[in-house]
Amino acid sequence: MRFLNRPRDDAGANETRGGRAVARAGARPGAGNRLYNFSAGPATLPLDVLEEIQRDLVDYKGSGMSVLEMSHRGKDYMAIAEKAEKDLRELVGIPDNYKVLFLQGGASTMMASNCHNLAAATDSADFVVTGAWSVKAQKEGAKMLAKANVIASSKDQSFTTIPDVKDWKFTEGSKFVHICSNETIGGVEFKEVPDVGNRVLVADMSSNYLSKPIEVEKYGIIYGGVQKNIGPAGMGIAIVREDLMGNTRADTPSMFDYKLMADNDSMYNTPPCFTWYVSGLVFAKLLKDGGLKAMEQRNIEKANVLYGAIDGSGGYYVSPVDTKYRSLMNVPFTLAGGEELEKKFLAEAKAEGFEALKGHRSVGGARASIYNAMPKEGVEALVSFMKDFQARNA
Repeated sequence: MRFLNRPRDDAGANETRGGRAVARAGARPGAGNRLYNFSAGPATLPLDVLEEIQRDLVDYKGSGMSVLEMSHRGKDYMAIAEKAEKDLRELVGIPDNYKVLFLQGGASTMMASNCHNLAAATDSADFVVTGAWSVKAQKEGAKMLAKANVIASSKDQSFTTIPDVKDWKFTEGSKFVHICSNETIGGVEFKEVPDVGNRVLVADMSSNYLSKPIEVEKYGIIYGGVQKNIGPAGMGIAIVREDLMGNTRADTPSMFDYKLMADNDSMYNTPPCFTWYVSGLVFAKLLKDGGLKAMEQRNIEKANVLYGAIDGSGGYYVSPVDTKYRSLMNVPFTLAGGEELEKKFLAEAKAEGFEALKGHRSVGGARASIYNAMPKEGVEALVSFMKDFQARNA
C-alpha cells in the first residue's frame, strides 16, 4: 500500500510487490500511515496544518483551553478570527469595499442567501448551467424568485464543456448572473471571468476557492463552502460588495442577511469556530508558501501530470471534458475497457492506498480531486499506478 509521508529511512526508494516496482511517497517523521486522499470533499488538508491543530487541540497556545472550548467572544478566539480575515484579505487582494463573511453552512445555504440579499420575490435572475452544482443553484433560485432563467446550458453536451459567453441570452432586468466557477462532479472550470457587462456576477467557488488568483472586482458576490480546498466542513465564506447589502426582502431569515452578518463581524450568533480557526491556519500557510500565483502554478503542474498520463494512454484512460475547460481541481476519467475494468481499477487503487477515486454516482468512472493540499508526488504516484495497471490489463 502506498502511504502519504510514511516514515522511513530509505526516502525515495521503491518497494517491490508481486515482482513489480511500486513508487513510495515522500516522508515526514511522525506522520504515520496517511493515504493519498483524492476525495472531492471533505478533502485532504495540509499535513503541517493538521500537526499544528494537533498541538493546539488540548491547550491552545498555553491558554489552558482547546479551540473547541473557548468562547467566540474571548480575546484568544477574537484574535484567531481577526487574523484569519486579515490573512484572507491579503492572500486574495480583497478591496476595502467588499465584506468578508464567515458563515455557518456552505454553498447550498448561500444559494438561497444570495437570492434573499439581491432580489425580491417578484424579480428574476440568470443562471448559467454547467453541471450539478449550477443546476442546484438554479433550482434554489426557482423557489424564491419569479423567474430563475437558464440563459446558457451545456446539458446537451453532458456538462463536459462551458457555453461561450457570446451565446448567453441575458434577461432584461434580471438582478444577477450566477455561475459555478468549477464543477466538482463534471470537472469543468471557467478559465476566465465571463464578461457580463454591468450586471452583478455571482460565483460559487466552492471547489476552486484559493487555488488561483481571484479578480474580486469583477464579481458582486463570491461564495463557497470551505470543505474542499480550505478547511473542514461546516462553514462557507462569502466575499460581498458593500453596495449589494442592506436591501434584503422582509421575509429574509436573520441568518441569511449579509448586512446583519457583516455588521456583527460574522458573529451575530456563535460561528463555526473550529472551521474558522483551521481555515485561518490554511490562509497563513498559503501566504507563507508564496500566495495564490504560486499555488496556481503548483496546481497546473499537478494537473499536467495527470492529464498527460490520461492523454498519453492511447485511449485506455479517457477524459470526457473539453480540453479548454478542464478543471485543475477535479479530474474525472473513464477506462475504455468498461465498467468491470473500472471496478477492478478502483479496487486495486484503494488497496494501494489511493483513497476516494470512485467517480460521483451520477456519472460513474473515476475522479481524482487534486486540491491545493494534494502534493505533486501524490499525483505522480497515482500516475505510476495507472501506467502499471494498464500494462497488466491492456
